[in-house]
Amino acid sequence: MERLTTLYIDKESHKFSAAHFTIFSASERERLHGHNYSVSAKIVAPMGDNGFAADYNVYKRRLKSLCDALDEYMLLAADSPYQRIEEDGEYYRVYFASEEMLFLKADTRVLPLRNATVEEFSSYLLQQLLLLSAADDLRELEVCVASGPGQKGCASWRKP
Repeated sequence: MERLTTLYIDKESHKFSAAHFTIFSASERERLHGHNYSVSAKIVAPMGDNGFAADYNVYKRRLKSLCDALDEYMLLAADSPYQRIEEDGEYYRVYFASEEMLFLKADTRVLPLRNATVEEFSSYLLQQLLLLSAADDLRELEVCVASGPGQKGCASWRKP
């Protein structure tokens, strides 16, 4: 019988600070603001003959790398049905309702999301972590993104 174990990774170093705005409808959005996001993961894997299921250090490095890639950027949702993003030289020109906003490309990450929310960030980071972990013998993986104490969104994957 296969013996599964669950590992939790919730380190202080797994965080990113980013600006965003959440879009509520075709005419309503939040004001531009930022958060200090924290990222945690739950890993379910079979127990190995050597007494551990997965190398914590490997997953800690992967999560840190993913957080670093988002740290200190403006995060835009590329797949939102309510906004349009165009490249304009060194800028992204963003159209929402009657508004037009400019963001420096060097300060902005355009992500394959429908909205800039913790739910979407957790799903995005889960997919990125799965790509990095494709060769690992995982059974389940969950990634959570918190925008503050007591407020987080999580995305889960389970091996078919």
